[in-house]
Amino acid sequence: MKKKFEQLSTKSGYMKHNGGLLFREISKNEYEFKTKIDKNHLNMAGITHGGYIASIIDAGAGTGAHRSTNGKPCVTISLDIKFIGSTILGDEIIGFTKIQKVTNSMVFLICHLESKGKLIATASGIWKILKKPLPNAGFGG
Repeated sequence: MKKKFEQLSTKSGYMKHNGGLLFREISKNEYEFKTKIDKNHLNMAGITHGGYIASIIDAGAGTGAHRSTNGKPCVTISLDIKFIGSTILGDEIIGFTKIQKVTNSMVFLICHLESKGKLIATASGIWKILKKPLPNAGFGG
């Protein structure tokens, strides 16, 4: 059962500065996140900047990794992104993350972004599960 979306970006930081990210759990190993494209997310061509696409994948999928480990701190080791489509001002981007495997030290996952029913990007990544909490850790983007 899907829970309500929650704002991840409640503390000051990169994602809050860039408009925040809404997140929810779909199942034990599936998560969904979303954001709306604002003027500051666009590149010179008038479409969403690839760096912003990468940021929302990293934050949304990374939060999925964090939640799949019962809240253990996780950091991105690798993130392979394929940029497929584009979005413009006012579009909503919805991300879907599926945890493929969790070991004692790693989380493996896949992710894709959609907007208006079309595929925007796909990604696969590996997150390292840290043994100690990070100082001033504010997980959730």
